[in-house]
Amino acid sequence: MTHTTSEPHAPKTRIAEIRPLKTRTRKATALRSALLAAALVLLAGQAPARATAPHHGLRGDWLYLTVTRGDSRSSDTRGTLLLCDPPQGHAHAAEACAELAAADGDIDALPPKSAFCPMIYAPVTAHARGEWQGRQVDYNRTFANACSMAARTGDVFALDR
Repeated sequence: MTHTTSEPHAPKTRIAEIRPLKTRTRKATALRSALLAAALVLLAGQAPARATAPHHGLRGDWLYLTVTRGDSRSSDTRGTLLLCDPPQGHAHAAEACAELAAADGDIDALPPKSAFCPMIYAPVTAHARGEWQGRQVDYNRTFANACSMAARTGDVFALDR
């Protein structure tokens, strides 16, 4: 009786296992390429529409302002929308808009006010994002306390007063 081994069949089995894998890989690559091409066509068609229409629906100069008391994990955040054409939405909208207009919308360029602030560390973070004269505004600063924030930013972040 002759005994045959399965070694001659092993390479065929391996080749049979590899072929479907290659076919599946090629199909997946082709499918990914087609999906990427379709996404690029859709994005290219929407780019001009997005450029002409504002995504936020607001016109003129506006900022969404928030003040967070405490560290970055704090949940004590207050916010408001400041509109400047005409001034509204903020307790001191007219004053804040006038200060921003004088600084051309640059919060860092606001002149500091003279103030005697306590040397107590009670951090507050001021954040503004929006649009001023067609330019995007994104401002984010942490101050040692509310007094130093008010001295540096004037009425812009005076949400509590």
